[in-house]
Amino acid sequence: MDSAIRRRSQGGLFEGLYRVIMRRNSVYVTFVIAGAFLGERAVDYGVHRLWEYNNVGKRYEDIPVLGQRQSEE
Repeated sequence: MDSAIRRRSQGGLFEGLYRVIMRRNSVYVTFVIAGAFLGERAVDYGVHRLWEYNNVGKRYEDIPVLGQRQSEE
């Protein structure tokens, strides 16, 4: 009895991941699709912020008087 309890509690990280995520195919596919979606969003956000950081002062939004006429005063 004691060895059965010990065996059940010594699962480890991969054993726990298997039990939670990969045991049923529907849960595994949902996990992969959600992970791909969230990963894509995280990479897109990171690349966008890095691009903005490297191009400060060179963007269209940074030029204050672009397209405005000078006043004739």
